[in-house]
Amino acid sequence: MDEAIAKYLEYIRTVKNSSPHTVSNYGKDLCQFLTFLSPPRAARPALRAVNHGMIREFVAHLHDHGLAKSSIARKLAALRSFFKYCVREGYLKESPARLVPTPKLPKRIPSVVSAEEMNGFLNHVAGMVQSPADGVAVPKKRLPKKEPQATAKLKYSSGPAHVEEGPLLRRDRALLELLYAAGLRVSELTGLNLLDVEQKERILRVRGKGNKERIVPYGAKAQEALEKYWPVRERLLEQATGPNHSADPHAQAVFLNYAGRRLTQRSVGRIVKKYVRLVNVNWDLHPHSLRHAFATHLLADGADLRAIQELLGHQSLSTTQRYTHASIRQLMEVYDKAHPHA
Repeated sequence: MDEAIAKYLEYIRTVKNSSPHTVSNYGKDLCQFLTFLSPPRAARPALRAVNHGMIREFVAHLHDHGLAKSSIARKLAALRSFFKYCVREGYLKESPARLVPTPKLPKRIPSVVSAEEMNGFLNHVAGMVQSPADGVAVPKKRLPKKEPQATAKLKYSSGPAHVEEGPLLRRDRALLELLYAAGLRVSELTGLNLLDVEQKERILRVRGKGNKERIVPYGAKAQEALEKYWPVRERLLEQATGPNHSADPHAQAVFLNYAGRRLTQRSVGRIVKKYVRLVNVNWDLHPHSLRHAFATHLLADGADLRAIQELLGHQSLSTTQRYTHASIRQLMEVYDKAHPHA
């Protein structure tokens, strides 16, 4: 089984172009299953000896240890994919995982802020003051006690209090604008290279899941933010590598950190949280929230669901249809507030 697992992980990495995150997680899931099948001092079972009863026992074991249904479903997906590969390669006649049902998952509707609130948030970030030393004046009040997201409203503090490192404000504004303007996944944003940005036409060449490329437009505000960011980016790169930075592996990345290296996904999450705190809005906002907002706001303004599917890079239309439920929920909230007989 060890050899089959190693070959499978190499297959999804090189042939299926799965992300490093997926390859890593599937590898951990398969190793966990292998450990479950071979306790200490017990021999590992042969690949052909694995049956659906063993997989059911593994699922029950995960459930008994309090694992969430979504995590169990992912581990089952890894097993199904692995055994399907084994059948295709001729290691097995049929998959033992085909008879094991996936735990029923609750349908989660993404919670989305309104277009007015999102505009207010981004405009407030755009209005933060640059000091003569390229510093940024930020509000002094901390985020008050968290309110339910559905009823949260913008609450701005009254003025600047201290100065932080300034050049990165322009980068952060461009980053936030682009997340919302193009509905990017955070991995797609951090993976953007200079050649992927067509500034004249205002379009991005985005590499999504499975390394599939798609074309996504972005708007005038994102373009304005990017134009202000380019000199900052060049400065960050020169400070890190000197004027001759053509050989640097990070030189093609659109978004750089203070050390002139490609920005990481974790850093993007911290940046979003930082500006929620500085603007002083009571939201549990994360990078994917801006993608949710992008899709829901397009749908609310009459965009075709198929077009939104293409823009988001969803393989299945059913994934995109989640946003119809979010849009309907917002419509019902407006109705309840505005209609005299609601």
